[in-house]
Formats: sequence, structure tokens, C-alpha cells
Amino acid sequence: MGAGAIGGVVGARLTQAGREVVLIARGLHYEAIAAAGLTLETPRERVTLRIPVVRAPDAVGFAPEDIVLLATKSQDTLAALEALRDVAPTSTPVVCLQNGVENERVALRIFSDVYGAVVMAPTAHLDPGVVQAYGAAVTGQIDIGRYPSGVDDRCSALCDALQAARFASEPRSDIMRLKHAKLIANLANVVQAICGEDPGAQALIERAREEGRSVLRAAGIEFDDEHVSDLRGRWESWQVGEIAGRARAGGSTWQSIIRGAGSVETDYLNGEVTLQGRLIGVPTPVNALLQSLAQQTVRERRQPGWFTAKQVLAQI
Repeated sequence: MGAGAIGGVVGARLTQAGREVVLIARGLHYEAIAAAGLTLETPRERVTLRIPVVRAPDAVGFAPEDIVLLATKSQDTLAALEALRDVAPTSTPVVCLQNGVENERVALRIFSDVYGAVVMAPTAHLDPGVVQAYGAAVTGQIDIGRYPSGVDDRCSALCDALQAARFASEPRSDIMRLKHAKLIANLANVVQAICGEDPGAQALIERAREEGRSVLRAAGIEFDDEHVSDLRGRWESWQVGEIAGRARAGGSTWQSIIRGAGSVETDYLNGEVTLQGRLIGVPTPVNALLQSLAQQTVRERRQPGWFTAKQVLAQI
């Protein structure tokens, strides 16, 4: 559900591994898939797969063994889950293949079996009907655990399916610790969406991440994980390369801006730091400002690079 960069790639790889998959997509992306199939591009292949696709959950006949892999952006989670519960039993397992740490909490209000997933995969979705996976040897890593903690047989079955579909995947009982580690990494997403390829952006990114780490520590939230933070090591082991002579241009928030998606998930990334800071009385000027600039970027239909990192730092 949400067949973009992550959902589309996971659906394509599971289809190639022989699993029965239905994609839920919308707009021009849905129309392109319905008309001509989903095209998966990688450094080693370009293949078009005829995967069943629908516009909404009410077009799916849910069976007891079905599992929903939720891959919408966080700002769309509640609407997606409300549409899902109109047609699926509340016992339907929901796996949150999403950034941020709020989606599982929202899902558990509605569905009884909720799983968190830490997704680390260099993917992209910029054109209707096309998704890209830049890992040549391994598509990425998706670890899964029950929410709020623990593992069960379904975790193992899901990880086995993902491993057969060219992902590294392990059951993790502490999945939310890992998702908070990914949250710290994702605080950089909005900087790229605002500042583009600004050579001065790294200083701003580190300011945002250090503020995030300080807030999570003060709130007593565990988040340390060397593997999650080792982007360079992962990309080398997965043999991340170019597609049609081009490297992956930008992260998920950058892609939303380029596609003109009309919203970004910054309120659930940098905004999570802002929320936690407000709950415990710790100021978060860096991440709060980045939230505001992200909304201005969307509202005014700006393109990445419209505001420099130096300008952001001067306002903090």
C-alpha cells in the first residue's frame, strides 16, 4: 500500500521471487502501472512486471493469510489505515515500511497486529510507472519486529520472504530502537530538499542530528546502532551503483519535492525531534526551523537549492 520508491521496489522484488502481490497506487503512477506494468530499473536490469494494481483497498478481496505492507509517507498513514479498515479485518497484519516512529502507534489504534520495519534501501521513484533500486548485489536491508517489541513466527516468515527477494532481512525484537536510529539519519533528508547539493550542508545536517541525539537522550529513548548509521559501509556491501549512467540523485524528501507531491514527511522526522523536545522542555531550534522551511518549500513550490545552508544557519 503505497507503491512508490520503497513499496514499488519491494512489490517488484517479491513478485520476482514468486510471491502473490497486489499494489495499491494512485494518480498517474496507478494509471501507468495499470496500462503497461511496473518497470523496475537497477544497475543490472530493466524489467517490466505485470503486477495487479488497484487505486484503493476496497478493490482488494482480503484473505486471512494476507499481509499489508504499508509504504505510504507518514503524513498519509492515517487516511490509508482508515481506508484499509473499511474493508479488512482489524486482525490483518500491518507492517510499517516507513520512516519515522509514529506510524506504528497510529496503526495499533486500529489494527491488532502491527510490525515495525527498518528500511535501508537506496531506491527512487520520479516517473509514473517506474521505480529504481540502486543496489546491485543486495537491494537493501529490511529488518522486522513486532510493535512495540518482540518477534514472532510471522516476523521470521516475512524476513525469509524478503531474503528470497534479494533483501537482507532479520527479525529484531528491539525494532523501535533501530527505527529511532534511522530517524536520526533521516534528519538530513529535509536539508537536501531545501538546500540541494549545497557543499555547506554537512554542517547544518550535523547540527540537526546532534540536536536530535541530545533530545532523544534527554527523553530516555534508545537509538544507538552502528549498522544503521554506517551508510557508506552498507552501500559498499550492497554494490550501490549507477542506473543508465546516473547515480541516485536524492533522498525521499528531495524526491517528493521534485515530483511535486504537494507534501513532505518532515513533520514526522525533524518534527519528531521537535515534539519530543517540547514534551520534556528542551528547545529544538534547528529542527523546528527546518520544519518551517520544509513547509515553505512545498507551499511556495520551491525547488531544492532555493535556500542555502548558510542562510539556514544564520536564522538559528
